[in-house]
Amino acid sequence: MLLEVRNLKTYFDTRRGPVKAVDGISYDVNHGEIVALVGESGCGKTVSALSLIRLIPEPPGKISGEAIFDGQDLLKLTPEQMREIRGRRIAVIFQEPMTSLNPVFTIGRQLGEGMLAHRVIARKDVVKESVRLLETVGIPGGETRLGQYPGQFSGGMRQRVMIAMSLSCGPSLIIADEPTTAVDVTIQAQLLELLASVIKRTNSAVLLITHNLGIVAKYANRINVMYAGRIVERGTVDEVFYNPRHPYTRALLGCVPRLDHGRGECLVTIEGQPPDLVNRPPGCAFSPRCTVARPECRKDWPPLRQVTDGHWVACC
Repeated sequence: MLLEVRNLKTYFDTRRGPVKAVDGISYDVNHGEIVALVGESGCGKTVSALSLIRLIPEPPGKISGEAIFDGQDLLKLTPEQMREIRGRRIAVIFQEPMTSLNPVFTIGRQLGEGMLAHRVIARKDVVKESVRLLETVGIPGGETRLGQYPGQFSGGMRQRVMIAMSLSCGPSLIIADEPTTAVDVTIQAQLLELLASVIKRTNSAVLLITHNLGIVAKYANRINVMYAGRIVERGTVDEVFYNPRHPYTRALLGCVPRLDHGRGECLVTIEGQPPDLVNRPPGCAFSPRCTVARPECRKDWPPLRQVTDGHWVACC
C-alpha cells in the first residue's frame, strides 16, 4: 500500500459556521494502480486531494485524520518535510492549466525548477531532460518551446506541460485533478495512455479526480464515489459500474449519454441541488434528491458497509 487515508476531515471556518467540505473519508491507493474520486462539483474531491499535500491554508481550513504515505503521516510532517515530498514523491496535475503556469516565466524555467530542487542534476542536463519530457507528452520542437511563455501555448499544450512537470522527478504518486479538462477527446486518450504507461513502467500510482465516467471505466482500477464531503460507495470499477448499489451512483451513471438511446430521448438529470455543507440535513445527505428514500434515511447518515468482497456502500 502506497497511500492510506483514514477519517480525513477538512473544515473551513466561516461566519455562518464550519463548512464540512471533507467529512471523514477513508480510502487507500496501492502501488501501480489508478484510483478514481468521482462526484458532482462541490462534493469535496479537490479539497481532499489538496488536504493530503497540505495546500489548504490554515486558517481558515482545519485538517484532521491520517494520511499515511509510504509509512509517514503527511498531516504530521513539518512544512520543510512536506516541501521535500511535494514535487519529488507526490506530484500534482492541477485542474486549470490556464492559471497554474506563471505567465512571466518561460516554460523551460518552470519545467526545470522542480528538477533542480529535487534531483541531483547539472543545469545543462536539465535542458536535455526538459526537451525529452516535452517530446514525451507530444510537444515537438522542445528546444524552441523551452524559451517560450505560457501565453504562447494553447490550453491543451499547457495541460501537456503540466503533465510533463508532474513526471519530471519520477514521483511515486501523481494526483491528477481533471488532467484532461482542456483538451479534446483524441488528445485525452493520448495523455491518459501516457499516464498509464508511466504507471506500468515505474510502478507509481495515480489518484484520478474527474467527472468523466468514461475515463474512469477505461483507466481506473478502483473508484470512490463522493457526495457532500463523504464517500458513499467504493469498490472495483467493474463492481461499481455493473452493480451500483447507492442511488447516487446509479443517478450519475444514468446521466451519461448513451449511443444506443434514440435521438428524441431527453438526457437524464439529477433533480434538486447538493446540500448546504454548513447546515447539512440530518440523515443521508442525498435523501432529499433520492427517488427511493425511506423515512429512516432522514434520521442518521448510514455508515459504509461491505456488500461484496471489495465493494462498500453507505445506504439504508
